[in-house]
Amino acid sequence: MNKLIITRWNGCIITLLQSGKETLQIDIEPEESHSFLGNIYIGKVNNIVKNINAAFVDIGNGQMGYLSLGDSSVHFADGRMSDGKLRQGDEIVVQVERDAVKTKAPVLTGNLNITGRYFVLTSGKKQIGFSAKIQDSGWKQQMKDYLEGEKEDWGIIVRTNAYSAPMDSLKEELQLLKGRLTDILTHAGHRTCYSMLYGSTPSYLSGLRDSFQSSLESVVTDEKDIYDAIKEYLSEHQQEDLHLLNYYEDSLLPLKKLYRIEKTMSEALGKKVWMKSGGYLVIEPTEALVVIDVNTGKYSGKKALRETIMKINLEAAEEIGHQIRLRNLSGIIVIDFIDMEREEDKKFLLKRLEEIVSKDPVKTTVVEITKLNLVEITRKKIRKPLCEQALQMKEKISL
Repeated sequence: MNKLIITRWNGCIITLLQSGKETLQIDIEPEESHSFLGNIYIGKVNNIVKNINAAFVDIGNGQMGYLSLGDSSVHFADGRMSDGKLRQGDEIVVQVERDAVKTKAPVLTGNLNITGRYFVLTSGKKQIGFSAKIQDSGWKQQMKDYLEGEKEDWGIIVRTNAYSAPMDSLKEELQLLKGRLTDILTHAGHRTCYSMLYGSTPSYLSGLRDSFQSSLESVVTDEKDIYDAIKEYLSEHQQEDLHLLNYYEDSLLPLKKLYRIEKTMSEALGKKVWMKSGGYLVIEPTEALVVIDVNTGKYSGKKALRETIMKINLEAAEEIGHQIRLRNLSGIIVIDFIDMEREEDKKFLLKRLEEIVSKDPVKTTVVEITKLNLVEITRKKIRKPLCEQALQMKEKISL
């Protein structure tokens, strides 16, 4: 079972998802300005660059976002119908689909998404989709039949938590999301350019929303205002989880000491990760991709060479799955495992790696093993990697 630990640290709100003594995930958010991710704005088309098939859209305060010209879901703020073309100066309704990463601008979309605990409502894609983790085909067909009569002009994605939820809760949330998206598009015509039409929830609340119902044991904070905000959120959106909320009171041992946040962050940002066998990983994020190197290190086992290599590689696969989620690594990830000669060993390792990354809530795919014996993984980019969150935190402190 997991715990969600939320506290203040170095001028930021930090959220840790704990499983026993292991930290699975960390999110850091500056208090005065949380992420743009998920926010919906009236933006103005600043520039159209046809050779990269993109428009750069100003969403306020000079913040530019990247919008693909192939996005056919754009809504004009004045309500006029789209003719499939954007022009400089157009005012359009856009949502931040991906955070700014390194030197890259935030990615925008005209396909507005409103996310709840059980559903995601979409304005552009009209289909009904299901989380890949829901395998019950009979339940999916029943739900699809119900949603076909409810979706109107929206698309609906059924999230994993919907599978175990009572029907009354599903119906209630669906109506709430439909009303929210309708209001956003209706009010856009009466708001000025650069207005924020919808603000995403802080990461500590979205982490609570997105956690699997059956896996969360408690939500703990030692900050009274955060406790009150969580209580209000749960009372409105997740009453069934109110009993999980706990206010921690111990001035001699605050949460940041109890959960050794300084040490946890140092390890999560470190280049080298030691494994129990004595082997270690070297993790190197670069501008284009993330490189992970597996090394035998201090391993001193007495097994045959083939068994030794397999043991270290399998342990490395487990640790890599953990580190990818912990550090929120995304995009292209290349892993240099210790070379294995036999094809059956390579296939066994890849299969195990696929099983490990399939548990990640963020879509992660094992692509292939190359001729140079490098394993390629892709992980969907959503939030900033932990190293950039930490850098942003340091910059805020130094101002």
